[in-house]
Amino acid sequence: MNLQLEFAPLIAWPIIWVFAGLTLAAFILMLIKRIRGAVLRGLTAAIILATLANPTLRQDERQPLTDIVLAVVDESQSQSIGKRTEQTQKALADLKARVAQMGNTELRVVNITSGIAANADGTRIFTALNRAVADIPKDRFAGAVLITDGQVHDVPTSAAGLPSPIHSLITGSKTESDRRLVVDHAPRFGIVGQPQSIQFHVEDSAGSGAHVAVTIQIPGEDPRVLDVITGDVVDIPMNMSHAGQNFMELSAALREGELSKQNNHAVVVVEGIRDRLRVLLVSGQPHPGERTWRNLLKADAAVDLVHFTILRPPEKQDGTPTQELSLIAFPTRELFIDKLKQFDLVIFDRYRRQAILPDAYLANVADYVRSGGALLIASGPDFADPEGLYSTPLSDVLSAAPTGAVTEAQFKPALTQAGNRHPVTKDLPGANGGKPTWGSWFRLIDTNVAPASETLMSGPDNKPLLVLSHIGEGRVAQLLSDHGWLWARGFEGGGPQTELLRRMAHWLMKEPDLEEEALSAKQVGGDIVIERRSLADTVKPVTLTSPSGKTQSITLAQSAPGLFSAHVPAQEAGLHTMTDGTLQAATAIGNADAKEATDIRATPDKLAPIAKATGGGIAWLEDGFPNFNKATPSPLMAGSGWMNLRANGLYRVTAIKEISLFSTLLSLAVLLVAASAMWFREGR
Repeated sequence: MNLQLEFAPLIAWPIIWVFAGLTLAAFILMLIKRIRGAVLRGLTAAIILATLANPTLRQDERQPLTDIVLAVVDESQSQSIGKRTEQTQKALADLKARVAQMGNTELRVVNITSGIAANADGTRIFTALNRAVADIPKDRFAGAVLITDGQVHDVPTSAAGLPSPIHSLITGSKTESDRRLVVDHAPRFGIVGQPQSIQFHVEDSAGSGAHVAVTIQIPGEDPRVLDVITGDVVDIPMNMSHAGQNFMELSAALREGELSKQNNHAVVVVEGIRDRLRVLLVSGQPHPGERTWRNLLKADAAVDLVHFTILRPPEKQDGTPTQELSLIAFPTRELFIDKLKQFDLVIFDRYRRQAILPDAYLANVADYVRSGGALLIASGPDFADPEGLYSTPLSDVLSAAPTGAVTEAQFKPALTQAGNRHPVTKDLPGANGGKPTWGSWFRLIDTNVAPASETLMSGPDNKPLLVLSHIGEGRVAQLLSDHGWLWARGFEGGGPQTELLRRMAHWLMKEPDLEEEALSAKQVGGDIVIERRSLADTVKPVTLTSPSGKTQSITLAQSAPGLFSAHVPAQEAGLHTMTDGTLQAATAIGNADAKEATDIRATPDKLAPIAKATGGGIAWLEDGFPNFNKATPSPLMAGSGWMNLRANGLYRVTAIKEISLFSTLLSLAVLLVAASAMWFREGR
């Protein structure tokens, strides 16, 4: 409750002041001349002046407004180290108790975590602070208390625009030390077959010059151990063995007394891409589908095609002198001996055994496949012939052996059970869930297929039409018909010949998107989505390793034919790796180079400039909880062992009562009494 005297003059103040001056002068003159009734005249004039000034007694009923304190609690990844979580919880409880004792003070808690979102970038305390301050009236802000380890990644360069004071309570310990492995340079992409340079160094807060053992692990290879001197940059090559993700794990030996082993480990992921695909296409007997192969491969700007058609085999000699022939001599030795391994894919299109390619050359092609090459056989009736390719050393790498019979009948190619699961034929346009809408073919080469291979498409009586197989390190695809060109010509509506041939070629060249056995992961919202492609009916559980080194076993459920998946809530930002014992994958949650893992030592240095500029203070919680009080705002709101919050003293007026002192019947009665007394005195 508050009483105030206010004036609401009935006439303008200048007139009142003029009247008051004249009245005062007249009163003084009457006193000097000792005029009878001067005092009563002066009193009457004073009452009239007071009535014109209209004094009012105002009474306010006030409700105090609470001062608001913000507690910004850092719950980022680095806060889970050591006893920082316990220190944070105890500090928040102590702060709540102290604020409750102050009275007329409200505490609002803002919890922040290091980013899980894809665009997250470390601990962003000031982003959260500014957002919370925007919801508070400026005059009610009493101060902010940051409970953090000091590893803050959005500290502004200037305190302009920040509220004051901003205090910081630092978790952790002043004596912390740590060692970390830092990848200085790693390319995002690399050309398959060409080594990439990876640069790293080991940083140790204990000092430089010490020897550290760093283990380098590449999937499929024996681990290597390097002797590295802390502080020195090391350059090592990383071979791009295949397209898709190539992994290299680097691990520095753990030193006694360091905070965490999390940042002693790094996983380098480089996406392997092919520079240009080099394809050797050898066409034998001319047929309508030959141009289809050429058009498909020439249409792709990323393909270097070498195409030879054997138009004049040695057995067709007509006596024409060699110098008069316009045909180019077939460079057999150069292609099949000297430069064979430079090709990514070799295609034999309706080729039959001829003297132009000796068995030694074809044996070299078989060795090329076993050592990682890709071979595609497009068969016609020549494959069933005794002089077909199966009668050559290539038979060692061919899973479909001809029976000698050829089926001549109209049929629509159909997907097998494996074909509905394999990426090469799964969801092939026109498959229509087992009832194909594409056009018919009319010829199929009868074969017996080895059990280790996969038949993806079939013809009449479920005879194999498309067979894929893994041979050693390489791959072989056999298309057991030469009527695919009917789809390209639009017969009976045509079919997806271009898409089928493209998928076959890319599977042969080990493109990751077409692997039938593959493990991958990605971030969807706040979840890690793990996907496993397989032709098997069940798959093994996947071991997921988080950036902090925590592991968990994830069971995958079938979500589509040939696809198993699981959704796992993301708990940490950084690079997550996973394996099922055979396959490996990795995905970045938030920022792959998470700033949270860059330096995990507690420090007040980053927040010190802001504390000083806003009049706040910094205290280590290991030294004890500081004494908090409220005080009138001043440039310095903290000192050794104490921190002050602003006492703003704001209130809300809930009701107003006004009493006019001279605009009432009582004041009129007083005026009449004074005037009557004046007249009575002068009348005697």
